[in-house]
Amino acid sequence: MVHEITLKSGKREEFINVDHLIRDAIKNSGVKEGKLTLFVPHTTAALTINEHADPSVLHDIISTIGTLIPRAGNYQHAEGNSDAHIKASLLGQSHTLIIKDGRPLLGTWQSVFFCEFDGPRTRRLILHID
Repeated sequence: MVHEITLKSGKREEFINVDHLIRDAIKNSGVKEGKLTLFVPHTTAALTINEHADPSVLHDIISTIGTLIPRAGNYQHAEGNSDAHIKASLLGQSHTLIIKDGRPLLGTWQSVFFCEFDGPRTRRLILHID
């Protein structure tokens, strides 16, 4: 089963927790044990799995990535968003999770985040559940 979720980012750079959207898609699929593949079909957005309990972790990740890959640099790409392309490439556009008891199998503090690096925009998250 393939499911598509539309997301709207509100900032140029932000991490959006998509746990509830993933849980809803799995529940609606009826799959209790299986595999979930997540894919972002964009070149300036990504996915990551990290801590959800302390928002300062996400702030630190965005801040550190911004320090390592600044918005302004000696880039040749004419659109002015080369940093977003590089950040998305480093984090990656897909993850695979195990589905157990009808839920994504994540650690106690883990959540799945859609990573926006060139917003605000309307984006897509593709889920393949089997």
